[in-house]
Amino acid sequence: MISRRDFLQVGMAASAIVGVSGFGNWSRLAAQQRLTQDQLLEFDTFGNVSLIHITDIHGQLKPVYFREPSVNIGVGSNKGAVPHVTGADFRKLYGISDGSPSHYALSSEDFAALAGTYGRVGGLDRVATVINAIRADRPDAILLDGGDTWHGSYTCWKTGAQDMVNVMNALSPDAMTFHWEFTLGSDRVEELVESLPFAALGQNIFDSEWDEPTDLFPPYKIFERGGSKIAVIGQAFPYMPIANPGWMFPEYSFGIRDENMAAMVKEVRAAGAECVVVLSHNGFDVDKKMASVVPGIDVILSGHTHDALPEPVLVGRTIIVPSGSNGKFLSRVDLDIRSGEVKGYRTKLIPVFSDVIGADPEVARLIDEQRAPYLDEMSEIIGETNSLLYRRGNFNGSWDDLICDALLNERDAEIALSPGVRWGPTLIPGQRITREDIFSVTSMTYGKAYRTGMTGEFLKVVLEDAADNIFNPDPYYQQGGDMVRTGGLGYRIDVSQPRGKRISNMTMLASGEPVNPSRSYIVAGWASVNEHTKGPQIWDVVEDHIRRHGTVTVSENNNIEVVGV
Repeated sequence: MISRRDFLQVGMAASAIVGVSGFGNWSRLAAQQRLTQDQLLEFDTFGNVSLIHITDIHGQLKPVYFREPSVNIGVGSNKGAVPHVTGADFRKLYGISDGSPSHYALSSEDFAALAGTYGRVGGLDRVATVINAIRADRPDAILLDGGDTWHGSYTCWKTGAQDMVNVMNALSPDAMTFHWEFTLGSDRVEELVESLPFAALGQNIFDSEWDEPTDLFPPYKIFERGGSKIAVIGQAFPYMPIANPGWMFPEYSFGIRDENMAAMVKEVRAAGAECVVVLSHNGFDVDKKMASVVPGIDVILSGHTHDALPEPVLVGRTIIVPSGSNGKFLSRVDLDIRSGEVKGYRTKLIPVFSDVIGADPEVARLIDEQRAPYLDEMSEIIGETNSLLYRRGNFNGSWDDLICDALLNERDAEIALSPGVRWGPTLIPGQRITREDIFSVTSMTYGKAYRTGMTGEFLKVVLEDAADNIFNPDPYYQQGGDMVRTGGLGYRIDVSQPRGKRISNMTMLASGEPVNPSRSYIVAGWASVNEHTKGPQIWDVVEDHIRRHGTVTVSENNNIEVVGV
């Protein structure tokens, strides 16, 4: 009987490219529950070129707790395929032992208990240690940042992302691409990009007036490393003006632009590139489709949807490598490039266990310098949690439930809406909640908490639009993220239905009454893309709510019935 790993190897051989995952050694070490820095960083150097990938850091300079999702539903051709496999099924698929470090890093069950054993993850000073170790082995390794870097923390908001730019510059990336960075506004983005000592790439970032590429964001850069030419093509988040406020960056247009991507692949091949790497912020399922329709891509370094897989996914001859989020993982990809093409690869997803991997002293000092002016105010204790506060999950997360409770109570609303964003660290039960913790799940440049009237009919439209974003069977119509979170409102969702027919049984939780399509309800929410939204900042609303309670407890959310999975 052929094993799953044998099957993967057979598939690779059939494509005339040999691939090896580094997960095996980590898995065995994890099963033995013995971890050292040397073991985590151990790698059998392969080929002549190394890529280092990190993505979706979301402003997190220091180590955090970060729980992976327990629910991540795939639809269409991606139903039941990774990364849409979670929990025990995920562990079984990859041979991960229950209770092991791999279980803690890549799964969600027993998170609080395992967090007590294995501690925090990430921290850019620890990330620096990993990068330095790889560069010691492969001095000309190419370090690539997948974007969502300049956003998501107290100091990032206070400094207009200067803190992240300063620290990332110290890591010496070779290129990056973008998403949330644009919500700093065009002027600030241009100011920061012009200061960068590395390439800012985006083949799909066009001038909106002329519908043509810009000088500020070149489509690609060609590197000569290991005696080979490697082209890195940037792919920024395609849906910027839809998912984020277009009025903040009116000079730019985005889109998938796979035809232009195909043209760029041909262009770099004509320029002598022997390997084509796409540094992507598409999201994993979109990357899979792009790999199937754009020929000639060797590697896609995948970001945006925060997926972490211990082995790459192969689509034709293209390997897709997702590297998680919040600084929790880095990926190393070694390539054997000979006779003008990639002959083989070896990869490793490296977990940044911050209690195992030592801090680089220079980067640690730089991080402390960025945080020092704000340390007292962001370290202030606002309250404590009795519950595990996490964000990830297609339909709800306890952080979002807490935010919705705050909106309902502090804004005197009947219904609360909170965006289904995936960024934000986890807090474990008994942990004190600081102002920094609140900002890490709410910080953005359009965070005002509105209060308005919405009819039941319009609320259904809001839920249907969000559902189609996630569960449209064509990945090119998926924008990433999760369902809008609701407070005071329950509903039924059939993910197998077409657009406009997924949501039913909308119910007011306080009264148990069905939502009346013609009645207007008082709704509080935040992160509106409308330019003139009025209201207090969401972090102030949440802080007031937590202060009022002192210790918060979030009940299990069973208000959404999911069918058609």
